[in-house]
Amino acid sequence: MNAMDRTGPVDEAVRPRTLAVFTEWTGERYAAETALRHKGAADGWSTVSYGELRARVRQSGRALLGLGVAPGERVAVLAETRPEWTYTHFGVLAAGAVLVPVYPTAGEEELAWVLSDSEAVVAVCDDEAQAARVEALRVGLPKLRAVVAMDGLRSLPGAASEAELLARAASVDPGSDASIVYTSGTTGLPKGCRLTHGNLGAIQDATLPLVKGGPGDSTYLYLPLAHLLAQLIQFTTLLEGGELCYFGGRIEDVIDELAEARPTHLPSVPRLFEKLHSVVLSLAEAQEGGADRFGEAVRLGVLAAEGRLPAESRDAYEAAEKSLYSLVRGAFGGRLKWALTGGAPIAPATLDFLRACGIAVFEGYGMTESGGVISLNHPDGIRYGSVGRPIAGCEVRIADDGEVLARGPMIFPGYHANEKATAEALDPEGWLHTGDLGELDADGYLSITGRKKELIITSAGKNITPTELEFAIQRSRYVSRAVMIGDRRPHPVALITLDAEEIAAWAARESVDLSETSPAAHPAVRALIEEAVESANATVSRPARVRAFHILAEEFTVDAGTLTPTLKLRRRAVAERYAGEIEGLYG
Repeated sequence: MNAMDRTGPVDEAVRPRTLAVFTEWTGERYAAETALRHKGAADGWSTVSYGELRARVRQSGRALLGLGVAPGERVAVLAETRPEWTYTHFGVLAAGAVLVPVYPTAGEEELAWVLSDSEAVVAVCDDEAQAARVEALRVGLPKLRAVVAMDGLRSLPGAASEAELLARAASVDPGSDASIVYTSGTTGLPKGCRLTHGNLGAIQDATLPLVKGGPGDSTYLYLPLAHLLAQLIQFTTLLEGGELCYFGGRIEDVIDELAEARPTHLPSVPRLFEKLHSVVLSLAEAQEGGADRFGEAVRLGVLAAEGRLPAESRDAYEAAEKSLYSLVRGAFGGRLKWALTGGAPIAPATLDFLRACGIAVFEGYGMTESGGVISLNHPDGIRYGSVGRPIAGCEVRIADDGEVLARGPMIFPGYHANEKATAEALDPEGWLHTGDLGELDADGYLSITGRKKELIITSAGKNITPTELEFAIQRSRYVSRAVMIGDRRPHPVALITLDAEEIAAWAARESVDLSETSPAAHPAVRALIEEAVESANATVSRPARVRAFHILAEEFTVDAGTLTPTLKLRRRAVAERYAGEIEGLYG
């Protein structure tokens, strides 16, 4: 290890060479600092120092070597987000093996496919129940040698020596595969994206100067560690000497835990922020004139954030600070420096609300094949409505057909055992064809406008990007999801799901009785949604407007197969499941 200031900024020249020696490097640099914080102790939160993290990773790595894991072999991890995931993750890498993360919500077909296609030799499972699921598939998994529960991994007998593990870790090359991440595709079986230590290192080199942190900072993590974004957040937080704070395991408790955990950094999906916005707005609307006061407070807060608050509005702004802004910041723990979101657009009204309250939310864009990040808004460069500028080292251009192309050291080398798919994704010049449609403005900010494969071509020959109208309908707080249908049809229609909590709150305010019928079938609810559809239709061209819609009585879910584990819509599955409702709209 190089001599260095152990609390100063991380110099690129002295960062760990690969992720295999990551916790050795952080354990040396930050030894006594708190690395992890998690629920579990009777008196609240427990902590793990960087020195202790290194020791636990060594235990996991030695156990894997004891199981006979050889360099380059694959180890699957099937578990929820918790500290043991991190110990196992870095233990796999220290052993020179390749991580294969699996969503604990994956169905049996997907689980069997990932374990088989990756040729995993060991499966590390959350608990005995998950281990039993894997054991039931063993007959079709000839390469799988061991199935172990996560809690017991570090105490397995026959572990290798520490010296053997350290030698294995030191021998890993930046060009070696670090993980095979299976993309939860919206059609067909997932493909395994190979990501090297060098790919992930390039992301760290490019993003560390943009999203700063260090000892004393805390990142609250509730996103699944099976997802690449959560893994990148884990790397960045620990590389800078910050604290990684794990949620307690229940999504319902996230808001309450944020107030307890008091994080400085929060990666999240847009839904968390949008729900908080809706709750606060509903509380305001319950008071006479509350909606108008709320709207004015947001307007003043945005003006203040932009440095344009008129002097005569200062008193009103100070009043809103006491009655709204400070309370919202308090809901996030009162220390939040920034929040990061991606995966789907966030409602502009929600961004304005948070910005007014003094909370910066940065949108980014990337995909597994790009190492997780292509572009990013950050404190020194932000344009609301965009997904930021391309990160350092990543070239981006827009193809003639509007597709976003990316090239750089973070781009993956290809799919595991799938040359055909690799050739379709990477052209001979190294450009990744993302499948997303986008635009670059004069200042280099990227905006994503839709998915190339999701283009709808009506029977009249009109090309329509469905996401534009879908997102416009979803701006209504009463709508959970909107799905446009219309390929090879005379005109577009839509399937819509309701936000149950918002509909219930609205019904209480308006004295609408929903006890006798499903909300989806109530005339007053339909009128409410019709307003949202008409408002959205007004924002798009005439051919892109939906002529009819159907409100579904159920949500789209992972279990039903209509959403991927990362909550992306499976359009084909939706069209098949609700074929009768769709035909009714055209009838």
